[in-house]
Amino acid sequence: MNLRKIKRALISVSDKSNLEKILPTLKKFKIEIISSGGSFKKIKSLKYKCIEISNYNGYSEILNGRVKTLHPKIHAGILNVRSNKDHKKDLKEKKIPNIDLVIVDLYPFEKEMEKEVQFANLIEYIDIGGPTLIRSSAKNYMDVTVLSSIADYSKLVEELNYYQGSTTVQFRKLMSAKAFSLTAYYDSVISNYFNRKLNIKFPERKTIHGNLVENLRYGENPHQNSSLYSTSLNSNIKQVHGKSLSYNNYNDIYSTLSVLKSFKKNIGVAIIKHANPCGVSLEKNQITSFNNALNCDPISAFGGIVGINSKVSKKLANALSKKFFEVIVAKDFDKNSLKILKKKNIKLINFKNLKSVEAKHHLFLDNCFLSQDSDNTLIKKKLKIVTQKKPSAIQIRSLVFAFNVCKFVKSNAIVLSSNKSTIGIGAGQPSRVDSCKIAVNKALKFAPKKINNSVAASDAFFPFPDGIKELTKFGVKAIIQPGGSVNDRKVIKEANKAGIAMVFTGTRHFKH
Repeated sequence: MNLRKIKRALISVSDKSNLEKILPTLKKFKIEIISSGGSFKKIKSLKYKCIEISNYNGYSEILNGRVKTLHPKIHAGILNVRSNKDHKKDLKEKKIPNIDLVIVDLYPFEKEMEKEVQFANLIEYIDIGGPTLIRSSAKNYMDVTVLSSIADYSKLVEELNYYQGSTTVQFRKLMSAKAFSLTAYYDSVISNYFNRKLNIKFPERKTIHGNLVENLRYGENPHQNSSLYSTSLNSNIKQVHGKSLSYNNYNDIYSTLSVLKSFKKNIGVAIIKHANPCGVSLEKNQITSFNNALNCDPISAFGGIVGINSKVSKKLANALSKKFFEVIVAKDFDKNSLKILKKKNIKLINFKNLKSVEAKHHLFLDNCFLSQDSDNTLIKKKLKIVTQKKPSAIQIRSLVFAFNVCKFVKSNAIVLSSNKSTIGIGAGQPSRVDSCKIAVNKALKFAPKKINNSVAASDAFFPFPDGIKELTKFGVKAIIQPGGSVNDRKVIKEANKAGIAMVFTGTRHFKH
C-alpha cells in the first residue's frame, strides 16, 4: 500500500472552476497550500489559507509571469527521495520543506490554437512551468501525488478521506501515468502545430496525439477491444439518435464523409458498405439522387450507411424509412424528418459542423507506421484523349464523376456510371479484370437498360486489354484511367477496335 501523508500542496491551475470541491478536504487534513497568480487569488477569495509562491520562495515572479515556479525550493521539495539520506541532508542545509501534493494543469494552448490565434500571441500559451512541475512530481511518484486533470479531484478527495490524509502508491502511480500522458500529448500538439506552420510534412520524429472520446463495445470483431480517439478537442460530427456507435460504424461513417466532402455543396448521396461505396449519385434532386444510389446495388446497400450531402427532408425521410440502413449521415435533418426517422432502430449523424482537416494518413505495422498525405487530388494533369473516338462533353462529366468515386473504392477498383450516378462497382479484387466483371455483372443485374452507352473508370492502369474487352462488350462507350502501363498501346488499340473513347488522367488512386 505504501501510504504517504500529505502535509503540503502546491496548486497552480488555469482552470480554477472546481477548486472549491477539493479545498475543504485539504483544510480538513491541515494540508498547507502554496499557490501563485490567479490560483492564489481564487483560493483566497474562497476564504482558504494559502501562501503565495513569491513569499514562499522569497523571489517574485518575473518576465510577465513566465518565471514563477521554476525555483530550486519548489523542485527540490518535490523531487527529493524521502528515504535518501543525501537528499535529506541537502534539504536540511537549504531549509527546504517537502511538497507532497502537486495540483497543476496546463495553459490551454490547444483551445487557443483552434481559435486560430496569431502565432505571436499563441506562443504565450506554451506552458513551461506547468509541464516541469507535473513531470517532477510524476517522476517522484513514490513520495509525491500529482493531479493534472480536474476530472481527478473527486478521486483525490475519496483517497484522502479513506486513508486519513494519505495516498497509496497505487493511486500515485495511476496519477503519474496520467500526468506523463498529458505532458506527452501537450508537447505533441505544439510539435505538430510548428510542423504545420513550417510545412514540415515528415519530421525526423513524429508524435501522434489523441483525446479519448469513448470506449467502444468491441473492435471489428467481438474478441477485439476498441476505443475512439480524436486529434481535436471538438467533434466534427454529432449523433442525434440511436444506440452507441461501433468501431465498424465509425469506420464506415468517416468513409462516407470522405466521399461526401468531394461533392459540390448540398448535392449528392453515397451509400457505403464495409468502407466501400456501393452506390453514388450526384443528381440535384435529393430523392432522385437517393434512388439512383440505392438502385446501383440495393442488395449490398441493405444494412449499410447512407450519406446525404444536404438537409434531410420529410419526403426523403419517408423513402429512407422504407429500407434498412444501419446509419444515416446527413448535413442536417429537418424537424419532420427526425420525427419519422427516430421511430426506426437507426443511428442518425449530423455533420453540418464538419471541418475539413488536411490530416495525414497513418497505417500501423507492428513497431513502425507508414505516413502519407491524404488523397485530396483528383486529376493532377489535363485529361489526355488517347483514342480516335473523342468523348462528348456529357461523357467527360460522367467520366470525371466515375473517376472521383474510384478514389474511395478499394483497389482494384472499376466504376460504371450513367450520367452522374453509378450503375456498377467492382472493388477489392487482386485482378483488375475480375473487378471489371463484378462491375458489369452488378450493372446487368440492377441497371441493364443503363449499361449500354455507360462510361467506366479505373483507379489504376489496365495492364492488359482483357479489361477493356470485358467492359466494351456490354456497352461501355468511354473509359477513364491513369495510363502508364507498358501495354498502353495494346490497351488503346483494343479501345479503338471497340470504337470507344478513352482518356488518360496521369493520376492513380489506389486505396488499400
